[in-house]
Amino acid sequence: MLVIILVINVVYVTLFTIRMIFTLKSQRYLAAVTSIVEILVYIIGLGLVLDNLHRVENLVAYALGYGIGVVVGMKIEEKLALGYITVNVITKEYEPDIPNALRDKGYGVTNWVAYGREGERLMMEILTSRRSQTDLYNTVKGLDPNAFIISHDTKMFYGGFWVKGIRR
Repeated sequence: MLVIILVINVVYVTLFTIRMIFTLKSQRYLAAVTSIVEILVYIIGLGLVLDNLHRVENLVAYALGYGIGVVVGMKIEEKLALGYITVNVITKEYEPDIPNALRDKGYGVTNWVAYGREGERLMMEILTSRRSQTDLYNTVKGLDPNAFIISHDTKMFYGGFWVKGIRR
């Protein structure tokens, strides 16, 4: 009984986490389908615990399953890597060849000259899929180990290099 409660709650919370990610990424139909399965698993698990509320070990298994489910859900979300990010890169030195090196790797780069405390810098804005995030970071670090990199989620975009590429 304890193992069943634990596994059911791991599955429930994992589905809950994935549904939330689908919701935040505007994947409404995937979120809806996931929520149907999620609520069925939730009702079964909660029913087992409530039917045996006098057994403390069931509550512990339920709570432990919840915690494990959060970790498993986060790991799955990392593997799915849904969506896009915008990466801002500021190089330590003004090096005009870096944007072309990134473009040659398939990244859409918009660049301009920026001015910092110590003079001219190269500022780049790069849109990429979350799956390509690590590769982009490693490429930038290889081109300029002292680059300052900031990234944030991109919810929507319209026009430009990416829209042409996605339509293909």
